[in-house]
Amino acid sequence: MDNEIQRTLVVLKPDAIQRNLAGEIISRFERVGLKIIAMKLFVPSKEFARKHYAPTEEEYTNIGQRSINGKLKKGVECTDDPTELGHRIIDGLVNFLNSGPVIAMVLEGGVAVKIVRKMVGSTEPLQSDMGTIRGDFTLDSYELADSSNRAVRNLVHASDSPETAKREIAQWFSEDEIFPYTNSRDIALYSTELKY
Repeated sequence: MDNEIQRTLVVLKPDAIQRNLAGEIISRFERVGLKIIAMKLFVPSKEFARKHYAPTEEEYTNIGQRSINGKLKKGVECTDDPTELGHRIIDGLVNFLNSGPVIAMVLEGGVAVKIVRKMVGSTEPLQSDMGTIRGDFTLDSYELADSSNRAVRNLVHASDSPETAKREIAQWFSEDEIFPYTNSRDIALYSTELKY
């Protein structure tokens, strides 16, 4: 359904906070009509960050294999074991998410998950179009991150599906930290007051 009201999790990662880009990024979401219905600033523990990525052994292998496939596609030889590589990738992501304050927020609006993913751009900053958050503000790449043995600094995490969003929102926010409301845009677009 094209006008489905959805909620999605967005996390401004430590690099967004350190580079003073939080206001710019948040304002982009608000300008397209997404509502912030929850927000907080904190430093996630490593345990919390690992739970966010929630890898199973199969997911570690899949993550590692995707990385290997990407390298091979670029002509870079890679003899890593996919599962071991997946563990190193997740460890890097956990360490990065734990390296400083983040701003986590729940955004709500029509097809919010797809809109936010489009606005954020590709997880590989070099593949992100100009006009996206990563395309406009990120100078990092998978190659630079790999050569430094760290996670790519790509400013923002955004849920990749409505199902993932539900799981992630439940981890990052309790129900009493979420404040749904109706604004004038909702009434104009949906011709009725929204019920929650």
